[in-house]
Amino acid sequence: MRSLPLTLVARLLPVAVLAAAGVAMTTSDDSDTSATPAGPSPQTSAPATSAAAPRYTKPPEEACTVLPESMIKDLVPGAKTTGNELKSSDLNRRTGCSWHALDDFDYRWLDIAYDVKSVAGKQKSEGGSAVPGLGDDASVTEKTTEDDDQGIREAVVTVHQDNATVTVTYNGGDFESHKAADSDEIRKGAIGAARKALAALDG
Repeated sequence: MRSLPLTLVARLLPVAVLAAAGVAMTTSDDSDTSATPAGPSPQTSAPATSAAAPRYTKPPEEACTVLPESMIKDLVPGAKTTGNELKSSDLNRRTGCSWHALDDFDYRWLDIAYDVKSVAGKQKSEGGSAVPGLGDDASVTEKTTEDDDQGIREAVVTVHQDNATVTVTYNGGDFESHKAADSDEIRKGAIGAARKALAALDG
């Protein structure tokens, strides 16, 4: 058998060494869980992206000023426009205000409440009828109650926008006729107040 020229051996030797090393790697024990998995190196992988920052950091500090005085006088005749601040153990997350009055025999109650979470993300309302064009998602629920033969109609609007939730409750009834307030009036009043309260989040 003829021997290979020394110059050819010198050229083939590195190839043979690499080939042998390759065989050793591919025939290693598959049970070795410490082996580096196949795939792109850390240098070529895409950098991790941080979570999106929440849109709102806190609710309005003075919730009783978010509605125009003219709206309060229209929705709650006879009420003090200064309103009553809702108590909260965490004013950096929850604030609110309420107004109520009995004008002759006509009773109305309105309150707004803010809840701002520390994380971003869209939320979804459960139940009620959808209110298009209000926040990321909004719904309204209505009910009529009878207490001692007095009817009270109530509408609750819940609005989600990014990490904030605005809830508006509006109800009323006539204490002379004992009838609940008109459905269309209560529904439209609650939705209108919700639009103003939501706008106040952006200043």
